[in-house]
Amino acid sequence: MIQPWIHKAKTDIFFILMPPFFVLAIVFLFQKQLAKIEQDYSFYTWLLLIVFVDVAHVYATLFKTYFVKSEFISRKKLYIGLPVFCFLLGFVLFLFGSKVFWSSLAYVAVFHFIRQQYGFMRLYARTEDKSYAWIDKFVIYTATLYPMLYWFLSPKKEFNWFVENEFFTYPIPFLLYILTWIYFIIVFFYVVRTMYLLLKYRFFNIPKNAVIVGTFLSWYFGIVYFNNDLIFTLLNVVSHGIPYIALIYVTEIEKKTNEDLGCLNKFKHYKGLLFFLIFLFLVASFEEFTWDILVWQEQFSKPKFNVSAWQFILVPLLTVPQFTHYLLDGFIWKNKK
Repeated sequence: MIQPWIHKAKTDIFFILMPPFFVLAIVFLFQKQLAKIEQDYSFYTWLLLIVFVDVAHVYATLFKTYFVKSEFISRKKLYIGLPVFCFLLGFVLFLFGSKVFWSSLAYVAVFHFIRQQYGFMRLYARTEDKSYAWIDKFVIYTATLYPMLYWFLSPKKEFNWFVENEFFTYPIPFLLYILTWIYFIIVFFYVVRTMYLLLKYRFFNIPKNAVIVGTFLSWYFGIVYFNNDLIFTLLNVVSHGIPYIALIYVTEIEKKTNEDLGCLNKFKHYKGLLFFLIFLFLVASFEEFTWDILVWQEQFSKPKFNVSAWQFILVPLLTVPQFTHYLLDGFIWKNKK
């Protein structure tokens, strides 16, 4: 049987499958150096991880939706209505307080991150018999849900998704103990089943199992094993953002003909890839600069004018691209999962 690569083996391995393994290797090899980087170079870690990866991957969605003329026309109501809905919902949530707003967005973000891992797993299992697909689904959800339950049932963490105390947490050691045993039993079951299928069919689905193992590792070590903000951000953001950007590029730009792409054909090949990345970085930088000037006021100097009275408008408005990305992803990949 042929390995079900999305693009090519090298592309998939380096940009979709390897990020969690690569980051985890860095974490174990350079823990002391990472602690110093976190303390002395917070601006650069913010710029690299949040701006150039996390925020940039949100805008990569444009190349599958709004920038594709035929796609936009065919689903115009969705693409126009969803951002409006996100703003209005965000506005209403913020009226109940910033904590309600950020908590709601955090839960949606977690669901989005979980579904992306499931989506990649299904892409790489697309050639397999669907009779037992529910087992893979059960395994990938275990890899993501247990770490989140650990977060909810543990004492306060040294990291957060957006803001402090965004999740409802209540330490229950006994329940956590039971869940941990169940988790490792499922891990053992996955290993045994994978070995059984290998012996039975003489075939090992490399990319599908790499997604599953990478998910187990990045979520477990990022949330359960380590209790560190930079390590969590590294494993969370890099494992999520880089594969998504790569998927958008190889499926929506590199694989399509010039006729299908229209004006987007200038983004093909090596020079086009550079333009693609520069565009994402510039737009992401502009958004984060706006966030910091008007809301967070952490990285740059504070504005001379008072914007605190307008937070109920600014925050929901600035969140529209991110919120839209979370919800839109549930529609645009359905035919591929």
